[in-house]
Amino acid sequence: MCSYTKRLKELRKEAGLSQAELAKKIYISQSCMSKYESGKSFMPTSRAIALAKYYNVCVDYLIGLTDERRSFGNYSKKLYK
Repeated sequence: MCSYTKRLKELRKEAGLSQAELAKKIYISQSCMSKYESGKSFMPTSRAIALAKYYNVCVDYLIGLTDERRSFGNYSKKLYK
């Protein structure tokens, strides 16, 4: 598993976006996005959810808790047992 800062940057680059472009799409400043990617600022849950929805990945993947890339909201029923 990787750190969430690395994952944020990885997903953004995969999407072919600059920090400024991504920040505009999720209604934050480029400097705020930079601070999330560098680990200089705490990323609130609401922002993690917005990014997970944008990239269509589960929040666990976005923040580096798992390397299994599942779609946003697409969880196995086994997780709820």
